[in-house]
Amino acid sequence: MDYKIDGDVMQALRLTLQPGEEIYAEAGAMLYMSQAIDLQARMQGGFMKGLMRKFLAGESMFMSVFRATGPGAHMALANPIAGKIFPLQLRNTTVLAERNAFLCAVGNVDLSIAFTKRFGAGLFGGEGFILQKITGEGLVFLHAGGNMLDFDLRPGEQLRVDTGCIVSMADTVQYDIQFVGGFRNALFGGEGLFYATLTGPGHVVLQTLPFSRFANRVAAAIGGNRGEAKGLGGIAGNIIGGMVSGD
Repeated sequence: MDYKIDGDVMQALRLTLQPGEEIYAEAGAMLYMSQAIDLQARMQGGFMKGLMRKFLAGESMFMSVFRATGPGAHMALANPIAGKIFPLQLRNTTVLAERNAFLCAVGNVDLSIAFTKRFGAGLFGGEGFILQKITGEGLVFLHAGGNMLDFDLRPGEQLRVDTGCIVSMADTVQYDIQFVGGFRNALFGGEGLFYATLTGPGHVVLQTLPFSRFANRVAAAIGGNRGEAKGLGGIAGNIIGGMVSGD
């Protein structure tokens, strides 16, 4: 298989498959495919894993499986958010990823749901509570919002981050949730009450623009505009409307 990642912000993953080769991807990620590719919906990993993906991670129970039926098989998958697509090679290894980060995989790769190991992380982790566990031998493509920041943590080295900014981490990285500390910081800091603590060794990938953060700011802006619409102009409109109706 050959691949190329096109674009800068809204990226697309272009793939050329050999006859008999197949990939599986998140449902709805396809941009286009040639006639030499067969598409099937498959419950990857069985019924129970499909249920867990649906009801715990909010993903589709089924995945799209693309199989090359002959020469000239090419296709593309699109990044669903404004951000980047990046490859991750698995060599009988395991990574934990943010629950919406998986795009597609080639090879003997298993995708399942993983929970954070400690009660505090599960109770206050928010977006970091439910993670995707990706393990096996093959090539995986992940996507995330904004730009990617890579860290190779040394044994015992610690990094404190917003839980929504985590894209992926090696399973050797210890994950926990900590209180920001201090009444003023908690009440007025604007960074939330808790942050994730990542302790090495292991590789960590962060994203600069989590979709949830972007969505929250859009929602806040819309709410603000609604408030402005109900300001002086809204009051004047109500007065005029009342006068007209009174006539």
